[in-house]
Amino acid sequence: MELFNETPNWAEILKPLIAKYKGKKHPLDHQNTYQLLVMVVLSAQDSDANINKIAPPLFEIYPNMESLAVSNIEALIPYISKVRNFGTKASWLIEIAQTLKTDKNIPTTMDELVALKGIGRKSANVILRETNSPAEGIIADLHVIRVAPRTRIIPEANDGNKVEKLLMQTLPKEIWGEIGMAISFLGRETCRPTNPKCSECPIQNVCQYPLKTI
Repeated sequence: MELFNETPNWAEILKPLIAKYKGKKHPLDHQNTYQLLVMVVLSAQDSDANINKIAPPLFEIYPNMESLAVSNIEALIPYISKVRNFGTKASWLIEIAQTLKTDKNIPTTMDELVALKGIGRKSANVILRETNSPAEGIIADLHVIRVAPRTRIIPEANDGNKVEKLLMQTLPKEIWGEIGMAISFLGRETCRPTNPKCSECPIQNVCQYPLKTI
């Protein structure tokens, strides 16, 4: 394992990880930005798999922002009733749709996105990444919260906003757009909570996890 005696060159160290996952589509199976926005709102405290399951019938009825904007909470709820906190999320989605009115008005800046109900920094970062918009932060989902400290990129932290802040302070801006999702995919596929596949990890030489298992 590599031990750092000076400030690490994270852009170079993380290059293999970014190369492995660069451009890989987010696990939320969206076909356009409208679908992605709706799905990230619904996915809060729920699983991507569950949102992917309920999405097709939902988007048959509500194919765009215009159709959602003329609906109401009561009409929307039956299509998202299997989603956690569906009532609150229904109200958020109707308010978003009535605010934006059309798909072309979906914003692609951090400030405009987080001004919408149900969109926090994590969701906004996902939308920015998936729309190839300039990165203004780093995706910090549950996988990133767990894996980033394990791999010694940042100290231990349990809050997504704190993890994002630490990552932004540590990593060069030129890799912000891809590194969060790359770490997330690493956590999903290789760096599992238990029995991680360390031999398959592209950044195993900087990870502190093996030390904890000795």
